[in-house]
Amino acid sequence: MFKFCNLYSGSSGNCSLVETENTKILVDAGVTSKKIREGLETIGKSINQIDAVIITHEHSDHVKGLQVLCKNNNIPIYANSHTFSMMKQVIPEEQKKYFNTNEYFEIKDLRIYPFSIPHDAADPCGFSIYHDKNKISIATDIGHMENKIIDNLAGSDYILLESNYEPNMLKCSRYPYQLKRRILGENGHLSNEDAANTISTLVKLGVSNFSLGHLSEENNLPELAYQTVMEEIMRNTYSDKLRLNVCDRYKPNDEIDIA
Repeated sequence: MFKFCNLYSGSSGNCSLVETENTKILVDAGVTSKKIREGLETIGKSINQIDAVIITHEHSDHVKGLQVLCKNNNIPIYANSHTFSMMKQVIPEEQKKYFNTNEYFEIKDLRIYPFSIPHDAADPCGFSIYHDKNKISIATDIGHMENKIIDNLAGSDYILLESNYEPNMLKCSRYPYQLKRRILGENGHLSNEDAANTISTLVKLGVSNFSLGHLSEENNLPELAYQTVMEEIMRNTYSDKLRLNVCDRYKPNDEIDIA
């Protein structure tokens, strides 16, 4: 058994569950501890079953619930040293577990590879998570797509990929100019078009199962993100096996069976 479930995904907070028969881990904890507990209970899980939390980077929408989660539960928190050093949340030293970006580490029967991504954080990373011969990859908060990221995503059985904004919506939004520049910058976020081009490339490499995540509430629409990707796929690639959905911002999606 190897499963993935997006609990929450968006610029307001991110948290996902990866599980096998023996292991359950959370990827990020960017909503309140209460919401994490409620999300897990919605899919028949308990916070007491969680073996670890692994953190992509220190921004609030990825770590908001960590401090209370640590206070109420003795759960190990995995991050690299730069991320820990920049967190505003107080994490007990005994619960901190350090990994090195671009080096494998293990949590029980999961083998995890944190790969570097371009984003305006201390040492941000995506994750490729392996169980037996299967692979789940999570790649959000990416300022621009790079070949080395494509290489890390290739061969995945499932990918959660950022599709943060639609450029015209962002241009016309109420966001201040500096924030718009940050989002559009080399260390900001992926647009719908960027996500579409990335998925088109990966489909040609044999990946067929995707979710779009980390959508902006103000600068995107789930239907628009989905449409942009599908139009790109139809223009450039043919795959009758392609599976694509959009992660929900406020409640858990259905669990996805990887193996």
